[in-house]
Amino acid sequence: MAQVQKGRFTADASSLGDEVVVFLIGMRINKPWKVRAWWPVFVAMPRMLRYLVQHPDKGLLGFEQAFLPSPLLVQYWRSFEDLARFARDRDDPHLEPWRQFNRRIGRSGDVGIWHETYRVSTANIETVYGNMPPHGLAAATASVPVRPGRNSAAARIGATQTDDPAVPGY
Repeated sequence: MAQVQKGRFTADASSLGDEVVVFLIGMRINKPWKVRAWWPVFVAMPRMLRYLVQHPDKGLLGFEQAFLPSPLLVQYWRSFEDLARFARDRDDPHLEPWRQFNRRIGRSGDVGIWHETYRVSTANIETVYGNMPPHGLAAATASVPVRPGRNSAAARIGATQTDDPAVPGY
């Protein structure tokens, strides 16, 4: 388990260049009693993540996952091109489970899947983590202390030159 960093930290995205891709993907178990329908979908993603962690050249920078109320995964990618290449490459562990889902589940309604993809300018990113281990984008890049003059979200994202937090930082 990662060590808690006491205080307030932010992600240092300077190593990412001009943009990062944030990919949200999840599933919804619409018919819980149909385990044979949703179990293969549920176990496919951990296999893909293990593969991506073992092959950093594929472009995945990091990820966070949650399971309630339904499985959700937030991924940070170096580029959209890396994400698309991984999704379509016959040698990578995504294309075949995608095909199997379409064949086995299709329009049955037993299992829902979704994703959202965001190309984000690194100049438009604001993060803060209080008394947390490195998390999210900070875990995927670098976690650095919040600098003086950057106590408000507006100051951290560059929306204002004035640092006027609603509540003083700690």
